[in-house]
Amino acid sequence: MANWLEMIREEAKERLDPMEQFTCSISEEEMAREFDAGFGNGQGAPFHAWTAQRVYFAVVYDGAEWVGSVPRNPCSEEPQHHGGQ
Repeated sequence: MANWLEMIREEAKERLDPMEQFTCSISEEEMAREFDAGFGNGQGAPFHAWTAQRVYFAVVYDGAEWVGSVPRNPCSEEPQHHGGQ
């Protein structure tokens, strides 16, 4: 089981984002709701979240769900595909 808040925190840690000024389009309750993020049907609520440094969003491919993010402002970070190929 997983929840968006834990996955957002993991993505932020990987991207060295201190999560300052965190705002999300879904409630704290919905962010903390546990769901099966494995393959099958997408179960997590779609969302957008913002910090001072990044924009976070739900990614799903073939039912597997995870958090993707992009810089909030132009920078030297290389763009990448989100989802599956």
